[in-house]
Amino acid sequence: MTISSSLSAGVAGLNANATKLATISDNIANSSTFGYKRATADFESMVIGGIAGAGTYSAGGVRTTTSRMIDEHGPLISTSNPLDIAIAGNGMLPVTQEVYLDTSAGDRPMMMTTTGSFRTDAEGVLKTETGLVLLGWPADADGTIGTFPRDTANGLEPIVINSNQSAGDPTTQMNLGVNLPAVDTEAGSAGTALPLSVEYFGNLGTSESLDITFTPTVPATGSSNEWTMVIRDSASGGAVIGEYVLTFDDTRANGGTLASVAVTSGGAYDPATGELALTVAGGPLDVTIGRIGDTNGLTQLSDSFAPTQITKDGSPVGNLTAVEIDEDGLVTATYDTGFTRTIYQVPLIDVPNPNGLISLSNQSYQVSVQSGSFFLWDAGDGPTGEVIGFAREGSTTDVAGELTNLIQTQRAYSSNAKVIQTVDEMLQETTNIKR
Repeated sequence: MTISSSLSAGVAGLNANATKLATISDNIANSSTFGYKRATADFESMVIGGIAGAGTYSAGGVRTTTSRMIDEHGPLISTSNPLDIAIAGNGMLPVTQEVYLDTSAGDRPMMMTTTGSFRTDAEGVLKTETGLVLLGWPADADGTIGTFPRDTANGLEPIVINSNQSAGDPTTQMNLGVNLPAVDTEAGSAGTALPLSVEYFGNLGTSESLDITFTPTVPATGSSNEWTMVIRDSASGGAVIGEYVLTFDDTRANGGTLASVAVTSGGAYDPATGELALTVAGGPLDVTIGRIGDTNGLTQLSDSFAPTQITKDGSPVGNLTAVEIDEDGLVTATYDTGFTRTIYQVPLIDVPNPNGLISLSNQSYQVSVQSGSFFLWDAGDGPTGEVIGFAREGSTTDVAGELTNLIQTQRAYSSNAKVIQTVDEMLQETTNIKR
């Protein structure tokens, strides 16, 4: 009987609008929740088949399908915390729950989120107040990121930052700019060796020095324009690690620049780069003395002995002062000696269908059959976008639009209730026929 189908359709309408009301209330309640993705309820008609022109019609009603619009992006809101992180793009941050920190990487569930306010706990673990722990690939001691699998979370580790940690940066490169007095290589000069000590930093942050002596070659007549450079390493007990014969040009075009470098002992001289490949107690140390004809390295001019420009990398041991994350997802630690080091890289997750992810509490998600398998990208590569520090992603809720939907849903619910009331009255009339 078609009147009973009207009752079923009215009840289905009540259920459908109640479901839509639930999504609206959830959206409005989370209008200020960082990273919230709005929920939607779509209506689909249910049709009971019949013969066209039969003169009767049975109402099928309506049903709803709900979804969360995870692929929508909220506005970026600036903050003062360097580890407040958002994504400018489609990528997601890898996270896990803190209760799984003691489990192995293969057994630890990987979740994802689009934004988070991360801070260290008492053990240095970087996590949100709701217990989402940020995951990343650890860097080697020299700050380089190794090769990790991109289709599994096995290489990801919880990011741990110890606020009281210390670190040193060993010296691996040095530029030696020194002017040698041209008059010392003339006949009749004293031939006194000129000393120079240059500090460098060892592998353990200790202060060491290269002790260099420049001894002129004094000819019987004229000028030799030649010096013997001997380099000793204090970390090796003052042992000689290099001896070189330097000859300088005295022509008008290139006067005072290196003309040749002859290796007596020690590391080789590369004329293309102007570097000496020395080996100190802690390992290799490249010292740039200048290319042939280069005015920026060792020179021989006038009558003064003076370091003109001596630079080096490395630093002594320093204490951690700040941690930031850049647009490439590199977590960089800064120390009070001015030394910076990359300690982790946070990859970004991409899935074929973000709206198919399983929604969890705290704006976190997990992969599902509908979302497809995930892939880990470097930030800035592929479809993921880049990492934004000092920022949070706002809610995607449009309060004005939700209030409009609320009014429409209320009216639709009342109309369906009116249908049920009318059907009830008609059924009562039908019951009264036999009385």
